[in-house]
Amino acid sequence: MNINDKLLSKLETLSSLKIEESERENIINQLSEIVNFVENLNELDLDSYEATFTTVEGGTPFREDIPKSSESIIKTIVKYAPKAQDGFFIVPKIIE
Repeated sequence: MNINDKLLSKLETLSSLKIEESERENIINQLSEIVNFVENLNELDLDSYEATFTTVEGGTPFREDIPKSSESIIKTIVKYAPKAQDGFFIVPKIIE
């Protein structure tokens, strides 16, 4: 794929970006390098590999779900609140 000024202008419009005139040539070169790298991936022979969604054999290991008390955490957080009462934050009334 050839990245030229016309394609860059189209990408600029689609992405709602404004590329400075002084940066256009640099951006074109960078995008061309990226596209060339991705095109190299097409040369790989992947027929012997099965498509996967994870690299972990057998799926994602889960930790045991053990409930923990959050009372000490709540006390610590409320301690630093500007105003608090009975473990809750006190905030200014915004709806009458």
